[in-house]
Amino acid sequence: KMATFFGLTLPAAVFLFPLTYIFGDILTEVYGFKKARFTIWIGLFANLFMALVFMLTLALPFPEFWGRQEAYQTVLGMTPRLVGASTIAYFAGEFLNSAVLSKLKLKTAGRMLWVRTIASTIVGEGIDTLLFITIAFLGTMPWGTLKNVMLAQYLWKVAYEIVVTPLTYLVVGWVKKKEGVDVYDHDVKYHPFSLDWRRDHE
Repeated sequence: KMATFFGLTLPAAVFLFPLTYIFGDILTEVYGFKKARFTIWIGLFANLFMALVFMLTLALPFPEFWGRQEAYQTVLGMTPRLVGASTIAYFAGEFLNSAVLSKLKLKTAGRMLWVRTIASTIVGEGIDTLLFITIAFLGTMPWGTLKNVMLAQYLWKVAYEIVVTPLTYLVVGWVKKKEGVDVYDHDVKYHPFSLDWRRDHE
């Protein structure tokens, strides 16, 4: 759903979806790229499974007295275009986010977490926003409007990351201390097509 906030037109999901990148930052920072990659694949499969369940549920025959099929279809009906846009954007954006953060951790020797989380979000959310808005809505609204929606959504997501950075620091510090883990991804292959989540010494 599109919504208007302070004159900006944004998808309603912008309030929750940026949290996936923050969780991705925390996972990558603490446990490394491999664990983050495995979690991204789980999220991808869960998203596709949810879409499949909704489509199958909507396709089931319903009794004559059931008068809410149209409303149900409106709320839960996911077109293949939206599912495809969401899947492609999530896949590309999340992997880029984790890869950038992981590589920057090596380059900065684990310092300046705020630089790494914001930089990875700028890259990951940029690709995610570009792919999702273009695939999902191209042709459904004027190009000028589409560009404005894309820019507003992107700036919102980056601002979201900046605002919650202090919380990210607290969570990362707590998890590292609690788990006794702080992975540096030396000699890691940054390709997405693997479910191997183990660290080299495991």
